[in-house]
Formats: sequence, C-alpha cells, structure tokens
Amino acid sequence: MKGKQVLLTGGTGGLGLGVTPAVLARGGVVTIPYHSETGIKRLQETLSAASLNCIRFVKTDLMDEKQVEKLVADMGRVDVLIHLVGGFSMGPTHQFSFEDWGQSLALNLNTTFLVCKHSLKLMRQSGYGRIVTVSSGAGVKPTAQLAAYSAAKAGVIALTQAIAEENKYFNITANTVLPSIIDTPSNRQAMGTDRIDKWVKPESLAEVICFLASEGARDIRGAALPVYGNI
Repeated sequence: MKGKQVLLTGGTGGLGLGVTPAVLARGGVVTIPYHSETGIKRLQETLSAASLNCIRFVKTDLMDEKQVEKLVADMGRVDVLIHLVGGFSMGPTHQFSFEDWGQSLALNLNTTFLVCKHSLKLMRQSGYGRIVTVSSGAGVKPTAQLAAYSAAKAGVIALTQAIAEENKYFNITANTVLPSIIDTPSNRQAMGTDRIDKWVKPESLAEVICFLASEGARDIRGAALPVYGNI
C-alpha cells in the first residue's frame, strides 16, 4: 500500500488499534474519519510521530451522506477503502424495538453503503480500488437474540459481493471479513476475559484485512472470509 490513499473508517476504535498501525507499516497515507476525540488520543499514544504524520483526522458523521460525500471528495483520490465501523446489538426479536433495529442497520449497513458509494465514484475514475468491509460470523450463522445484528451483517456481505460484481472490469476489488469475537477493550468490558485466548486479536485480523487490500489479492473478488480464531 505504499503511497496509496487509504480511507480507514473506525481507525481509532478497538479494531482500528490493530489495523491502523498495520496499514501505516505498509506505507499507506491514511484518512480517518472520527466521531470522538477520545479515540484519537488513544491511537496517538500507540503511534510514533512519523506515523502520525501520515494520518489525517476528519470529524465526520458516517450516517450523514453529505458529510461522507465531502469527506471522500476532499481526499481527491481513494485507492483503498477499509471500513471498520460497526456496532453490536442483541435481544429477543419480540422485544427488540424498531428504533434499535433501525440503529443497528444504520450503523452497520448504511455506513458501509455510503462510504462504498462515494469511494467507488473516485475509484472508477482512476481505474483502481481495493475495498475491504467487516461483516461477522453472525452474518452467515445467525443465532438467537442476534436478529438485527445478523441481518445487518448479512447485508454487508451481500452489498460487498454486489459491488465486487459491478466493478470487476474496473480493477476494483471488494471483499469482506467475518470475524468472531474480537479482542477489543469494549468486548472485554462487556463479556469478561475468561475466554479471550480464543478470541481474534485485532493484529491478526489486521493482517487479513491488509492482505485483501493489497496487490497480492488482486484476483480475489466477492470473498467472505471467516476469521474465527478458536471459537
């Protein structure tokens, strides 16, 4: 990814703490949209000054199409899109509120659609693009009380695969990863640490994501790659 313009959403989050350093180590020039400055400070503490010089932070609401459109347009070129933004939700379907259902779809699926839509416009103009999205094992193996989350993540898979088909003659690839539980601070807080040795480490998932965003994966399109760890 040396010299590539990389749009990395969720780059300051728990998974981003693994992915962002991996992208920078490969020479990417990174734009990270952010919602809260708390995440920026946490990321800055883990990176060198030289690495930070290769990042541009832009405050953006990824559920607002006009803001997403401006974010992408201001980049001028998007060679690689890595979309990490998402959120977990659970509850029995008969008790799950319609508001929470909509929020899950908005955060997981709508943001994916918006960043892909506007990045693709620039990618098709330049004749090059690598898109990697993050779905979940729940998107292909739904379980009880995960209806909204599973539906949203299944939508991410379908959207990514449709994009791959639409753009296969434009030197643009689109693939998605399906992690199980990722070892992030928020997941540790929510679920404890009894089984973290079986969870997927952000650094491990980062290696898979960076491969799919690289030239080495130029012939891989529409893949939904399980990254389940030992679960």
